[in-house]
Amino acid sequence: MHILDYMKDHFLILDGGMGTLLQESGLKPGELPERMNLSAPEVIKNIHKAYYDAGSNVVLTNTFGANPLKFDDEELDKIIAASIENARAAAKESLSSSEKFVALDIGPLGKLLKPYGDLEFEDAVSFYAKIVKTGAKYNPDLIFIETMNDSYDTKAALLAAKENSDLPVFVSNAYGSDGKLMTGATPAAMVAMLEGMHADAIGANCSLGPKQLMGVMEEYLEYASVPVLIKPNAGLPRSVDGKTVYDVLPEEFAGDIEELLKKGVRITGGCCGTRPEYIKAVVEKIWTMNPVPLVRKGRSVVSSYTHAVEFGHSPILIGERINPTGKKLFKEALRNNDIDYILGEGLKQQDAGVQLLDVNVGLPEIDEEKMLITVVKELQAVSDLPLQLDTTDYKAMESALRCYNGKAMVNSVNGKVEVMEHVFPLVKKYGGFVVALTLDENGIPEDADTRVKIAKRIIEKAKEYGIDKKDLIFDPLAMTISADTKAALSTLEAVYRINTELKANTSLGVSNVSFGLPERSLVTSVFFGNALEKGLSAAIMNPYSQEMMSVYYAFRALHDMDANCTDYIDYASKLPAKQEVKAQKPDAATISSGSAAEGLSPLKEAVVRGLKDKAGLITKELLASTEPLTIVQEEIIPALNIVGKGFEEKRMFLPQLLMAAEASKASFEEIKLAMAGKGSEGPKRMSFIIATVHGDIHDIGKNIVKLILENYGFDVHDLGKDVPPEVIVDKAIEIHAPVVGLSALMTTTVPAMEETIKQLRKKAPWVKVVVGGAVLTQEYADQIGADKYCKDAMDTVRYAEEVEKSL
Repeated sequence: MHILDYMKDHFLILDGGMGTLLQESGLKPGELPERMNLSAPEVIKNIHKAYYDAGSNVVLTNTFGANPLKFDDEELDKIIAASIENARAAAKESLSSSEKFVALDIGPLGKLLKPYGDLEFEDAVSFYAKIVKTGAKYNPDLIFIETMNDSYDTKAALLAAKENSDLPVFVSNAYGSDGKLMTGATPAAMVAMLEGMHADAIGANCSLGPKQLMGVMEEYLEYASVPVLIKPNAGLPRSVDGKTVYDVLPEEFAGDIEELLKKGVRITGGCCGTRPEYIKAVVEKIWTMNPVPLVRKGRSVVSSYTHAVEFGHSPILIGERINPTGKKLFKEALRNNDIDYILGEGLKQQDAGVQLLDVNVGLPEIDEEKMLITVVKELQAVSDLPLQLDTTDYKAMESALRCYNGKAMVNSVNGKVEVMEHVFPLVKKYGGFVVALTLDENGIPEDADTRVKIAKRIIEKAKEYGIDKKDLIFDPLAMTISADTKAALSTLEAVYRINTELKANTSLGVSNVSFGLPERSLVTSVFFGNALEKGLSAAIMNPYSQEMMSVYYAFRALHDMDANCTDYIDYASKLPAKQEVKAQKPDAATISSGSAAEGLSPLKEAVVRGLKDKAGLITKELLASTEPLTIVQEEIIPALNIVGKGFEEKRMFLPQLLMAAEASKASFEEIKLAMAGKGSEGPKRMSFIIATVHGDIHDIGKNIVKLILENYGFDVHDLGKDVPPEVIVDKAIEIHAPVVGLSALMTTTVPAMEETIKQLRKKAPWVKVVVGGAVLTQEYADQIGADKYCKDAMDTVRYAEEVEKSL
């Protein structure tokens, strides 16, 4: 039976943890568990068989870390082939009568993608593609992408799976205690992107126990129309007599899973700390239950790398200013490749209150594809708003959709068959929310009736590509009333009928209505209010117009879309006397939400915003009149503290922290050059050794901590990944380091961390040891002898500052 057919009427039971069982079966600290597929196939087969016997329908191959960064092509092929053979053999030997399937398990590469790390998106896709193509040769039943803590890395893996196999693909992300991925994505954002790219099942695994993941699962179930999965840990880990144990026992675990299945989860298993007895307890608990039927949610959603924006409830504002039409300065910026100017336009519109940014960089004399890719990547590095990709160049559209981190809005298709046949396949592959213009080969209809008919044809054509009406938003086209005084009436009627008859979303470029008239904002704002009354879902508009923004906030308050009129009151309190609302500089309290406030110097703002080129230029100018140390102490460090505080208070997320670090790095480079010219290297703070422990090649967390520490001036000695204890100890002795930071992602490498700490205590007893990683807690850190557990980079900075003060 095909797994997707089986899932229609049954719960799908996955396996449990692997790492702890491998350690009990002889895996040594620092040894790569994937090699046991070849060196100890009976051990792997017996673990798989134990899960099948316990009631698992699916076992995941022992290939979590099998990737081209760790193994050469020949060994990777042998490992993957053996892993699938071991799982197949276990299925044959199992006495269980349940349906059995084998999943090719794919874990993260362990590197952060650009712009936050050094790995190119397409390189990540290529690495994952090699895993998929190798695995597909040996005929697994599905691909299981798991423990992904970054949305962009997740997209790379899913894209590789879809482009290089026809196998079903399940995707599972690892969420923190704040209910978000490491790089900030909410479950709703991940649902939007993954469903758009046609993952067959989606959900969460690792990091936390089932109780702690309840809120994450509820958000998945609220938004997802595909089956939802959960593979949680057995609670939180601790060390007992040198062994890792977890605090949730099988019976409690099974009870928690039962509650999640009652809510609608359809696929379940276990991750770290779970064993065959956990799976058996789940199977026994739920054997009389039936899955909750799948329901198509019909939610119209776009997403960025952090959050989703939903259409159809409160009207959505789309900033129109990243567009060369009628904008001389913007055209010059495109011609001169002035990316900072373009980013500034985006950030000012975010400050002004838009929820999306339209991005149009089409000029005949430039390479639109190249520019659109650049602007999309750079905008997503400094702004968390979703983007509307606005182009008629299909090649540019595909390239932008491919590199976009999230589910983009796509502008546009129309009733011309040729256009739909170009755009809809791209949206089917990459996902998207498509603007559909109500025009066709005969041009723009004058009457509303024909526009509605065109909308119906677009809906039917989209269905041929598997694109649902929920992923279409219709633009009935606002035409200028200076040429036809009935034009606005036809548009408003079309908005109303598409909303009420077709039950579809609508959008307008509202400023077109007043073209050629004096005092355009007066006409445009009244028309905007009329359209909102007719059910308009979104508007591409100028957020600097006080009239437009006033209509928006007043409309929401009058239509019970603004609880206690909070947004309206906040907006009204900031109204200036003049007619144009100019974007102002954000302070520490409001920077993350894009609200306007005054108070930041140009350099501080550039660092806080993550504008690295601008930060470098401003610093260079400041050095002509200001001492380097003054710039560091009065500009750079305070700016980093603003971002750090926002990160600690969950108002800002890891990408913003990293981009601020990159901007400050650009400033420091200018300062270093200036001081080198004076024969000085500049002041250095306390030495800090950092390393990923032996056997672990996942260095994302370590690299993030390194970057932030360096930007606070600490003298970081990065020993890299997979570092033996002896190397760390020798370095600590050599430089008499006050602090050593150790990182580990996997349970199988925590023993190497404990061994490193033991050796440090014996040979370098003065050293303070700080540890971090997905599998660690403060209690666990205490039990393996560490001085401090730090949950993130800023926590590490604060601890380093404490140690430095005590020296």
